[in-house]
Amino acid sequence: MTVTDLVPYEDALATYDPVMGLEVHVELGTKTKMFCGCSAELGAEPNAQTCPTCLGMPGSLPVVNAIGVESAIKIGLALNCEIAEWCRFARKNYFYPDMPKNFQTSQYDEPIAYNGYLDVQLEDGEIFRVQIERAHMEEDTGKSLHVGGATGRIHGASHSLLDYNRAGIPLIEIVTKPIEGAGARAPEVAKAYVAELRELIKALGVSEARMEQGQMRCDVNLSLRPNGTETFGTRSETKNVNSLRSVERAARYEIQRHAAVLNSGAKVVQETRHFHEEDGSTTAGRIKDNAEDYRYFPEPDLVPVAPAREWVEELRKGLPELPRVRRNRLREEWGVSEFDMQSILNAGAVDLIVATTAAGAASDQARKWWMGELARQSNETGVALEELAITPAQVARVTELVASGDLNDKLARQVIEGVLAGEGDPDTVVEKRGLKVVSDEGALGAAVDEAIAANAAVADKIRGGKIAAAGALVGAVMKATRGQADAARVRELILEKLGVEG
Repeated sequence: MTVTDLVPYEDALATYDPVMGLEVHVELGTKTKMFCGCSAELGAEPNAQTCPTCLGMPGSLPVVNAIGVESAIKIGLALNCEIAEWCRFARKNYFYPDMPKNFQTSQYDEPIAYNGYLDVQLEDGEIFRVQIERAHMEEDTGKSLHVGGATGRIHGASHSLLDYNRAGIPLIEIVTKPIEGAGARAPEVAKAYVAELRELIKALGVSEARMEQGQMRCDVNLSLRPNGTETFGTRSETKNVNSLRSVERAARYEIQRHAAVLNSGAKVVQETRHFHEEDGSTTAGRIKDNAEDYRYFPEPDLVPVAPAREWVEELRKGLPELPRVRRNRLREEWGVSEFDMQSILNAGAVDLIVATTAAGAASDQARKWWMGELARQSNETGVALEELAITPAQVARVTELVASGDLNDKLARQVIEGVLAGEGDPDTVVEKRGLKVVSDEGALGAAVDEAIAANAAVADKIRGGKIAAAGALVGAVMKATRGQADAARVRELILEKLGVEG
């Protein structure tokens, strides 16, 4: 099925009701792997961070990473889950080349956290509650690199390379209950949920949750049922979606694709799907197994995990301020509307503004530059706001230079441009480019005199009472000083020299 085969989105929703299930995998930021002492740091040479345990060698025995368990409990508590008094690991059996043991150590019917929820805020301010089925511990697989094809996938590749450095990295899988009632807003709900979950994970400090690096990935399960019915349709599972925008696009595409399949009289196949960034489409992967096909059984080499209630309560008390609570506090402190706060959140600027304020900037000035000039630079270059080559401390310094009168807004934009171009910190850029505001009264007076002499007719209009005409002379002075004059002071000098009250 091609993109052109899709049912228009509005038509699909007029007939069918979408039901979603979101499975989010989070790589924990532990120093070592989940069941062995190998380093979990990214970027090493292929297969340099392996040992008999994570390679599944006979006779090797796993040991549970205590920090991984602690991180799982923190996530469960932040998601309003119940924390199991007793749980254990299981073997999830299936063959895949990047599974060195031919099974994945995971949790099945006895997860460490279950029955929670997360409230998410949509763009118009509506709060939508997403129910959490479970959050369980497991390990990641290795990485396959398919070589010789045009797409980077196994189809068409001449051979594949395997890197087991990632095998055994601690994962927390967070699984929602079926998400019903979102209707046409289902893709938006999916995006908002993953965004809120990412902020929560980062706030807990258990992972950097960088989706572009695979530290957080979302599987989008979706099915359609005819409007007014209760029975779920057959679901598809779009695997490893790694950006917020892509989560929304994948859900939207699958709604349109499922509707086209059902309208044609065919049946939706229960399968995994691959998401394609270039056009937002999905293509078939493999037929999706049911739980019984994985032949789960308790992991015989690991003892059960039984978190002491005192420990759980200690972790609960130590939870940081959670994202929604923090945003509401900041919104009140900053004096901004719900709409403006949502815009700041959507831009990914909350932490940047907080850090810029902490570096000495007034909050309104921090918001002004991150949501103005820097957001423009981000949009034009396609670089995420937080990835721009400028730090909150540097932005704070720019605001300080503006407040002191050394820069005006126009010059400040040039300074930011220079910092982004790698020319140095703000003070270095100011010096190299000669960007300070001309504050010498003698130099400004001379520039004003020249502008008046060159524009005698305009000067006569001002003398005659048309003060608005002073803008033309201000513009002439600003041009002569390459925008480095204080426009307000220039206007004052013009009126003084022409003997007109401002």
